[in-house]
Amino acid sequence: MPHVGLAWQPAAIIAACVAVLAAVLIRTRRARLVAAGRFAGEAALLFGLFALWQYAGSFSLLPSSGGLPRARWLWHAERLLHLPSEVSVQRLFLPHPLLIEAFNLYYAVLHFPVLIGTLIWVFGWHRGHYRQVRTTVVLFTGASLLIQFIPVAPPRMLYGTGLVDTAARYGQSVYGSLGFDADQYSAMPSVHVGWALIVAIAVITACRGRWRWAALLYPALTLLVVVVTANHFWLDGAVAIVLVLGALGVQRAAGSLRVRWLTRPGHTAVPSSPGHTAVPEPAGGLDAQSAPEPAGGPDAEGRAPDRAGSTAC
Repeated sequence: MPHVGLAWQPAAIIAACVAVLAAVLIRTRRARLVAAGRFAGEAALLFGLFALWQYAGSFSLLPSSGGLPRARWLWHAERLLHLPSEVSVQRLFLPHPLLIEAFNLYYAVLHFPVLIGTLIWVFGWHRGHYRQVRTTVVLFTGASLLIQFIPVAPPRMLYGTGLVDTAARYGQSVYGSLGFDADQYSAMPSVHVGWALIVAIAVITACRGRWRWAALLYPALTLLVVVVTANHFWLDGAVAIVLVLGALGVQRAAGSLRVRWLTRPGHTAVPSSPGHTAVPEPAGGLDAQSAPEPAGGPDAEGRAPDRAGSTAC
């Protein structure tokens, strides 16, 4: 299956160029150009993160030959934990070729566009939530890269289990395709599942209304797809979920520490600009996310207000 990817060198060059453009636009001090510069800066960060991910995929702390024994260990660990067999789940779908081909396509191309689209949507319409979503992506992806330095093979590479490499069977494998140099021994954890969960959390956090909880169907379907296509074990997805929740917990803890630091006895707020008088915070302080923004206007950093309440979300 044709798959157009982006190697780490072009991604790094694009990140550097976009970062320079962002710096130039922000220095103009014109509102629209500054807003475009901030958007470009976020794009540069994501391109840089992608370049790092691609670059790190070519390294490992241990020989790749150990990837298969580690995958075999995960397989036996799941049996001890009485998790559903990936073979049994896959056999429910194998008699339906069109569905399998759809799952292969889902796995190959959907995760990047959905994540990038979600980040753009949050940045443009729910700016107050953007920093948390972006930081969660960075923390989760960085933690995943560290774990992936230890090679672990995907279940489709295990012989004797009865699992079928569905992408290879239908000629839809992305591995070795033009422009895409993915590391097949980086199955633990499942970045697909982690990114899908971050997307769902972003929708649930930014939107209002009961239907927003339907976003959880996306990570659930993604977990099913990566298992049915034999690209990941259940445990690969479970570890990804733990890492995402850990990234959120780290941010919450950092926010609490910042509030305690700013509200410690004897602390004096530093004026943000000459002639500005610092207004002391109430006892106990305000969390950065719970502090109200000025109605109808940008915040102190010039960011647009969160428009979650004014959009049909």
